[in-house]
Formats: sequence, structure tokens, C-alpha cells
Amino acid sequence: MLLWLAQHLAQDIRAFNVFNYITLRAVLATLTSLTISFVVGPAVIRKLTSMKIGQAIRDDGPQSHLVKAGTPTMGGALILVSITISTLLWADLSNHYVWVVLFTTLGFGAVGWVDDYRKVVHRNPKGLPAKAKYFWQSLIGLAAALFIAYSTQLPAQTELIVPFLKHIGIPLGTVGFVVLTYFVIVGSSNAVNLTDGLDGLAIMPTVMVASALAIFAYVAGNAVFSRYLGVPHIPGAGELVVFCTAMAGAGLAFLWFNAYPAEVFMGDVGALALGAALGVVAVIVRQEIVLFIMGGVFVMETLSVMIQVASFKLTGKRVFRMAPLHHHYELKGWKETQVVVRFWIITMMLVLIGLSTLKLR
Repeated sequence: MLLWLAQHLAQDIRAFNVFNYITLRAVLATLTSLTISFVVGPAVIRKLTSMKIGQAIRDDGPQSHLVKAGTPTMGGALILVSITISTLLWADLSNHYVWVVLFTTLGFGAVGWVDDYRKVVHRNPKGLPAKAKYFWQSLIGLAAALFIAYSTQLPAQTELIVPFLKHIGIPLGTVGFVVLTYFVIVGSSNAVNLTDGLDGLAIMPTVMVASALAIFAYVAGNAVFSRYLGVPHIPGAGELVVFCTAMAGAGLAFLWFNAYPAEVFMGDVGALALGAALGVVAVIVRQEIVLFIMGGVFVMETLSVMIQVASFKLTGKRVFRMAPLHHHYELKGWKETQVVVRFWIITMMLVLIGLSTLKLR
């Protein structure tokens, strides 16, 4: 929106041409989302508290979490509002990728909002039934996959890029690309949601991975850099830098209120949406495996749940003291803040490994 205005004004005042630079708009998007969240955040928390929209704690969870009961939840809506406004203000709204990422994020956010609403209003910790939640996630994820495959220029770049190997790629074809996109979006959405169990645990890794994906988007959208670094050139993907930095800014601001002891939880409305956003951006910039690496904490949390369920159904025994993985370490005696900060450190290391794939091929 503001880019269009700046381009219009640049016809008479050349100084406004500076807004054509993606890097400047990325910085401004970050500051905008930060400001919105910081300014509106306290009022949102007070409103949620007055409406008694408090977190319901599962009876089978760690006993130390019972003190969290009643903490305002659904704070992820604040993140989504900040991201949306910032993106609409600073991104090029004629870009297809901006819209597919934005609508996918908000679509998964809507599913999460319904889930949270049921938890809060009906006081049911399980929220939306798993089958219904998966159905709507699948519908939105498949719609996004089909749109990307048939309405953009990506079908020419359907190979699955293997990190660290310059000339190795797995051909997928359009159908394979749609299937992969669907699983990446839905899988990353649920992975972030499973990780969101401790104060600040999910949001900081999301910020770090989103920031790294912004770099990949910038490189993929730049013909010179993509050719030099040997990554697929995706015309228009550079605009996703604005979205990713808006997400990073909104996430950092939310961490201010979500840090231990949390004043507000993001809930499924935030976790499902942010995970889907990471997935769809990774698909567009053709870095699905790199997302798998950088989001290693999300992957470990998801695998711990899958292993726990499979082991218990097959043998009647549990591999972990409790799943997801962060609960296992809590029951081993780690303090909540120790688990959170150590998982942050692991994510930082994995993000650096992911970024190294830009050059190490």
C-alpha cells in the first residue's frame, strides 16, 4: 500500500524511490510490527483477562503447569494482526507470493482460533476435534499448494533441492510438488503447535527461522545472487522478505509478553498460523530440507510425540517420561527456563547450519 504511494510520489519527488529497495521495506516492516505489538499488546492482554479467556491446563500434563491456569491465551491473534498490517503496508501487493503466504497464514490462524475458542468457552483442553482440525488444515494446505503450482512461476522449479550438494536435486513434477507442499505446510504448522508448550519456547525459534528464510527469499528473488550461490531463481520471491521480517518483528514483540513467567500465551491461533507461514515460505524459495534442518527443535518435538504414541500402542511402554520432548526434560529435573533457553541455543546452531548451505555446496 505504502509502496504504491511512494512509487506514485516518486514521479515528482525522486527521494521516494528509496522505498523500492526491499531491504529498507523489510526494516520498516519489522519496526512496524514491533510497534503495533508493543503498543496494542498490553490492552489486548487486559481485554483477554477481563473476558476470562484463560488457558485451560490438561490434567495429564506436568503438575508444575497448573499454576499457569487462567493465563490469557489466544495472544497469537496479536501476532497475526501485526504481521498482516505490516505486510499490507510495506509489501508489493501485486505480488502473488505475498497473497498466498498471507492467506495461508490467516487461514491456519482461523482454524487455531476456533480451537482456542472451544478450549476457552467450553473449558475443554482438547479444543477442536483432531479430525476436524486436520480436515481444515488439509483443505487450506492443499488450496495453497495448488495455487502455488498453477498460478505462479514455480512449476519450472519443482526439484527438491538437497543442501550441501550443488548438482543434486530430486525431480518431483507438478503433482509431486503439490504433495510435498501440502505436507510441508501442514506438517510445519502442527510441529510449531506441538512445540508451543512452555513460555517463549516456540516463538523465539520461529523468529530465528523466519529471519533466516528472509535471507533465502532475498537470494532467491535476486537473479545475480541466486546464480552466484547456485540456488533456484524465483522471480518475485524477494517480496517475501517483507513478510518474514514482519513475522520476526511481531514475534520478538510477543516474546516481551510471553517470556517466563508469561503474561499471555499465543494459543493455536498463533502456533498453527506461524508454522504454516514458515512452511509455505520455505516451499516458495525451494528450501524445504533446509527448513527441516533449521526447525530441528520443531522436528524433534513432533518425532517425540509420534515415537511415544507408536511405542505405547505397540508395546504398552513409553520411550519418554512425557511427550512432547520439552515435558520429558521437565520431568527429568530441568527448570522450565533451562529447557527453553537450551532449545533456543540448539535452534540458533541449526539456523546457522541452514544458512551455511547457501555457500557450502
